[in-house]
Amino acid sequence: MADERILIFETVDPDREALTRVLSARGFTTASAADLPAALSLLASFAPSVILLDAHAAELEHNAFLKQVRESKSDAAVVAMTAYGTLELAVDAMAIGADHYLIKPFDARAVMVVLEKALERRQLAKEADLLKNRVRSQFQIGSMVGTSAELRAVFEVVNQVAPTRATVLILGESGTGKELVAQALHDQSTRADKPYVRVNCAALSESLLESELFGHEKGAFTGALSRREGRFELANEGTLFLDEIAEISPALQVKLLRVLQSREFERVGGTETLSVDVRLLAATNRDLTAEVKAGRFREDLFYRLNVVSITVPPLRKRAADIPALVSHFIEKYSAVHGKKVTALAPGALGTLLGYPWPGNVRELENAIERAVVLCAGDEISLDDLPPSIRSSRSADPGTDLAALIPGAPLAVIEREAILRTLQMVEGSTARAAQVLGISVRKVQYRLREYGIHGKGASEDSAAPEESDLPADPGA
Repeated sequence: MADERILIFETVDPDREALTRVLSARGFTTASAADLPAALSLLASFAPSVILLDAHAAELEHNAFLKQVRESKSDAAVVAMTAYGTLELAVDAMAIGADHYLIKPFDARAVMVVLEKALERRQLAKEADLLKNRVRSQFQIGSMVGTSAELRAVFEVVNQVAPTRATVLILGESGTGKELVAQALHDQSTRADKPYVRVNCAALSESLLESELFGHEKGAFTGALSRREGRFELANEGTLFLDEIAEISPALQVKLLRVLQSREFERVGGTETLSVDVRLLAATNRDLTAEVKAGRFREDLFYRLNVVSITVPPLRKRAADIPALVSHFIEKYSAVHGKKVTALAPGALGTLLGYPWPGNVRELENAIERAVVLCAGDEISLDDLPPSIRSSRSADPGTDLAALIPGAPLAVIEREAILRTLQMVEGSTARAAQVLGISVRKVQYRLREYGIHGKGASEDSAAPEESDLPADPGA
């Protein structure tokens, strides 16, 4: 207990002194305060594990102190103490942030029982955060989130290619997250502290795009009132991402090919040859091989761009990523819109897994944002989803789940199911067990097998030792 620090904010001197004696005798490190300024000072300097708070302190001080505890990001558990056998003040304290309460007069045994519960709850919350961060670090690169084998293959290529200077061609349908792959490649490169410049080639006409890429001199065309640097110059020593590369004209393809070959170009209307050091990334939702055969895209430029290619699979082919993506978007848009949505009802998840997602991750993101905005409680239900998604609900949701990892061993499917579900429920082993229809002990046992220790956010008993389990844990 010596590592646990208890802050006693008690206005009654005898009670404060008695608590200090009792807790010190049991190995706790204690500090005490009789008023708000002293309590606030100790909150910052003492870093308590648990705060014992006199609920009879003046209401203004009481509210101010709890508000400061939460704003300071302290992970201390708060126990409200009240006298005379009334619960009103303790209940009020819990309504604005306290975790537990004690009623005076209390004996040492009662204090220890409540303290142990408070410390246990604090530890469970820390373990849940640790589990959540482990899952996130394993299944997220930048803003790309997923657990599927298909996306992990993308992550592997990104990790291998990012530190190099290689030109990368990113392929995939609209809405799959090609721009996120490009951002991750830059962020993990040796150029991460240099400029990252993006151009949407489909958004500009040929003449405007040429000026946008290479810049122009004063008087080069009507409206060119001064010299302007192009995106290649702005991205010097950094990364230039050309989105929708298949949309550029044949004439501009020739100029782009020259930059890739010699790293030199001239501004529109200029004669000075400029040299740049730019790492080029390009993306398209078209089949560039077919475009080359049709004569719409230069073969030599295609080979220059296609030094390394990364294909981002459509969401319908990596449905295993849906739970992790849903959890990510719920957290994101709950913060954006000031909502307290924390999870997705199992019935809604089954519907999302069975939907074909023609708009890919972008469509899923929009659907979850809408659901967060419309959700009346803390859990998104089927009714909160867009009508087009609800109407496509599969008559056999089991088929949708079975299609997640076709041909994989049962142990792999079970591992994916447990980890994805844990991420969806923010690490709670109790809720994961409920969703999966298995025992909490089995979830905890599997986590130990996977090297993920701790009980997550479960309030159940600790994970069993192997001797506590049946001979066949998978049974």
